[in-house]
Amino acid sequence: MTNYRRQFIKKTAALAVTMAAGLWHMPSALAFWKAEDFAPGLLDATLKRLVPNQKITDTDQITLKIPLIAENGAVVPVSVSTTLDNVKSISLLVEKNPIPLAIRFELSPMLDASVSTRLKMAETAEVIALVETSDGIYRTKQQVKVTIGGCGG
Repeated sequence: MTNYRRQFIKKTAALAVTMAAGLWHMPSALAFWKAEDFAPGLLDATLKRLVPNQKITDTDQITLKIPLIAENGAVVPVSVSTTLDNVKSISLLVEKNPIPLAIRFELSPMLDASVSTRLKMAETAEVIALVETSDGIYRTKQQVKVTIGGCGG
């Protein structure tokens, strides 16, 4: 029984020394999105990075359920659903947040195009839901009044 323990300790020590010497490193998990996609900036700049050279069409086929008045900007419940076909992704943007892109859901065509989450909102602003389909980019938006800020105050 002690042979197994000794082998384990020897192999673990050898791995630690190899990693410390820089000869071997753990592969890092790389995200598909770059840091600049979530960088602070104006809404227009974020939209240009998110959907470059594509026309965004307003539609009433997207249902955005969010309170008109949010008592606490730190936890604003929101749900988005759509009747559009071939939905690839759903993104939520908050106009006046320090980082406008709040979240992006990549969806399988086999799933229902419906998502729910909670957002942080810095102040009263428009919340924009972008739905990307194989036919184009569609959006709907709603103004939300925040009484207590959630992003830093």
